[in-house]
Amino acid sequence: MAEKILIIDDDVDTLRLVGLMLQRQGYEISAASNGSQGLTKALEERPDLILLDVMMPDMDGYEVTRRLRKNPVTAAIPIMMFTAKTQLDDKVTGFEVGADDYLTKPTHPTELQAHVKALLARTVHKDPNDVVTASHEHHGYVIGVLAARGGLGVSSLASNLAAGIFTRTQSDVILAELVPGQGTFGLNFGAPNQKGLTEILQGSVVEVTREKVQASLVPHNSGIKLFLASENPRDITLTSQVPNYEALVARLSSLARFVVLDLGTGLPTFVQKVLPMCNERIIVVEGAPSAIQHTKLLIDDIFDLHIDRKSISVVLNNRQRSEAQMAWTQVQEKLGHSISSTLTPAPELFLQAERLQTPAVMCQPTNMTSQQFLKIADSIIEREKAR
Repeated sequence: MAEKILIIDDDVDTLRLVGLMLQRQGYEISAASNGSQGLTKALEERPDLILLDVMMPDMDGYEVTRRLRKNPVTAAIPIMMFTAKTQLDDKVTGFEVGADDYLTKPTHPTELQAHVKALLARTVHKDPNDVVTASHEHHGYVIGVLAARGGLGVSSLASNLAAGIFTRTQSDVILAELVPGQGTFGLNFGAPNQKGLTEILQGSVVEVTREKVQASLVPHNSGIKLFLASENPRDITLTSQVPNYEALVARLSSLARFVVLDLGTGLPTFVQKVLPMCNERIIVVEGAPSAIQHTKLLIDDIFDLHIDRKSISVVLNNRQRSEAQMAWTQVQEKLGHSISSTLTPAPELFLQAERLQTPAVMCQPTNMTSQQFLKIADSIIEREKAR
């Protein structure tokens, strides 16, 4: 029996020419001129392959793919995007929503035939329950932690939130640092010289697979899993690999119920792309005038990314016992944004945590500062449950 290919494209010439060409190769052809019609035909006819355009008026190919992958009846059907959209970001989006292949127009008929043949050979006999695509992977709750400048305690907050969330839920939690060349978690937690982030950023975006990211995770005795940046300063240049970052965060979110991202400082391009992928964003500030001013500017810039104000929380980290530190009410007033939590100084606790190579909340759970970390973790867990 001939294998059936469903072509979904609003261009009549493409439907006719590509359909005729594939028909001559022995395939049975079905056609749909828009996304809605394509979804109906896919559900009714259960084709062996879908050839899908991206730019369509009623529903673009990305949305069609998402809906196909959400429906158990069509979730296993291989999808090849065949489109004039040639930008790298377009291809990344295609793979992220669940496409199995991506081919750009115009292309030579022989190349199209080769892609069709290869994709059918790989997938046509698979059981639907065995097929896993990016679109129906589990999507965890992603928390991005950042600050306006260095030294404000981003890494400390991120690591203790991850450990606190694990303590409370016993669920899979990933702690990931995303600034290459500035890795600290590996050194702090007894796993130095890691290159997980470097290897992900150095490769092609299509190589950022779920399996590759999973293999890069380092288990820690606290129960969390670490995704680590290198300590080599030269790797900082890799922050330009923005599509890889987007693919990485998508993969991380498919591997755990909670993902805590250490985003470092400021708003470089990769952070601007990653922040919208987070479920919530936590900004760390201290009660010093310069830090408050820089943080206010950072918050304003984040708002310019059209991120929901309610998804942004500010944590006041009083790292030192000093009269120079402003009260939280003063900080809140100067920021023009509410302070959701305050951390008290605990130098002895953090020294002990460093010696034991574990997050502070694991050393002394009843310590006041540990309890403050756990309270923030509890609020995150409640928001995750309510989403």
